[in-house]
Amino acid sequence: MDELAERVRRAVRRIPPGTVVTYGDIAELVGTGPRQVGRIMATDASDTPWWRVVNASGRLPGHLMDEARAHWLAEQTIGDPAAPAVQLRRKRATWLLDEPDY
Repeated sequence: MDELAERVRRAVRRIPPGTVVTYGDIAELVGTGPRQVGRIMATDASDTPWWRVVNASGRLPGHLMDEARAHWLAEQTIGDPAAPAVQLRRKRATWLLDEPDY
């Protein structure tokens, strides 16, 4: 198993419901780049709450938005079913960045 992919998956599993982090946040946490995190999320993270990892604008790729929006509503990450993104200023899980064991 790829060690980097496992560190990314472990970090993503620890994001609390109702909050999000960015690809860059996870990248900084595990010591890689945001594109690598995106690749891992796209190919090797289906067993994680992937909808809790968004881009710097609080969005996901268009083909994932409907499914992500359903999760965000269920977890109260967003309140408006038509919201185009998560409000990072309000919903970012910043405490995750302080945890060293990834």
